[in-house]
Amino acid sequence: MTGQNGDVSDLPRKALSRTAKLASLPLGAAGRATVGLGKRIGGAPAEAVMAEFQRRTADQLFSVLGELKGGAMKFGQMLSMMESAMPEEFAAPYRATLTKLQDSAPPMPASTVHTILSRELGKRWRDRFEEFDDLPAAAASIGQVHRGILKDGREVAIKLQYPGAAEALRADLRQLGRFARTFGSLFPGLDMKPLVAELQERIGEELDYDREAQAQQQYADAFKDHDEFVVPRVIKHSPTVIVSEWIEGKPLSKVITDGTKQERDEIGLKYVRFMFSGPRYAGLLHSDPHPGNFRVMPDGRLGVVDFGLCARLPDGLPPAIGRLLRISLEGDGAAVLAGLRQEGFIKPRMDIDPDQLMEYLAPFAEPARGDTFQFSRTWMREQTSRTSDFRSPNATLGLKINLPPSYLLIHRVWIGGIAVLSQLDTEAPFRSVLQELLPGFADD
Repeated sequence: MTGQNGDVSDLPRKALSRTAKLASLPLGAAGRATVGLGKRIGGAPAEAVMAEFQRRTADQLFSVLGELKGGAMKFGQMLSMMESAMPEEFAAPYRATLTKLQDSAPPMPASTVHTILSRELGKRWRDRFEEFDDLPAAAASIGQVHRGILKDGREVAIKLQYPGAAEALRADLRQLGRFARTFGSLFPGLDMKPLVAELQERIGEELDYDREAQAQQQYADAFKDHDEFVVPRVIKHSPTVIVSEWIEGKPLSKVITDGTKQERDEIGLKYVRFMFSGPRYAGLLHSDPHPGNFRVMPDGRLGVVDFGLCARLPDGLPPAIGRLLRISLEGDGAAVLAGLRQEGFIKPRMDIDPDQLMEYLAPFAEPARGDTFQFSRTWMREQTSRTSDFRSPNATLGLKINLPPSYLLIHRVWIGGIAVLSQLDTEAPFRSVLQELLPGFADD
């Protein structure tokens, strides 16, 4: 892609091209370090040189991941959530740039947008609209959103899929698939092949806007006139275009950076309640928890967009999750170990000490232990350090735990949601939410 005025309108699709783009990140960083060293020798203070180095690295990160979009940008969006787990001195210079990936990316040219709409909505597509803004209101990993007004006066969001998005995403996953055996040797408890297969299947779902529209409307029906959540209704859709109601609100990323403690606590609680309410009332789990998909409405409700990645859970969340969380709080390590084996989190012949397992899981259960809990970046960093230091028994145990494919999206939401709550510094009565909405947790 060469920018809005360029003549290349689709995603960089060839694997070699995408690999080269990604490779430019560390090479670019090394090059700027050399330039910075030269400036330092010339008399510039070390702190100023490092600050400029970090700023330019962040700018390049946004540029490359945003241009590639696809799986690469999804990686960037995940980074933007997980920065709460990074050491503060490393995360701070990159935080603002990574946050931009939650809401925006370089746009498609207007001519490409018109071509897509002519193909999907008909050559007289403009006749449907009183107004249509050629500049996107938002852009993300596989599509961008335009604002329009229909002839009947309704304000709408028009979401279009990038040309080449399917090829780009699948190329990224093929790259991941090639590393499956390597990951398996590094993490003996993790069975990578079925996990990659599940990811590839999920990507197919996310590329199907008809399927996304069905999920969005399912949510909209479940939460119609709800006092906590707003989901825009779908008006028209095709495999690569969705037209739905427009919702206006403050991005969740702004609440993270500028919200008062009261606002962050209230919105964090609604965020959690939405995640757990979806499986119960809509039979779906919204599985893309990054802040770019959430808005704070003027009336205080939480607006939710982008339903491309949803776990279909017609029977709700598996009761085993709540049951094992409750048993872990009771301290029965042997029962937790047996339950995790039964669910496929621990391979049959994997030897794990129940007491060590309880020590490993204790902080993850901590938010459910008391009446209220305070998430924070400090807490998140402590947990990350505790489980990633390969000299510690906890990290060694972590390598023995498997992720069953059926839990892939649930795990993504659980970890991503905790990261967002840590960015929000939310303090709230999470235990009561689990008692109300998590099957198996409140059972005797």
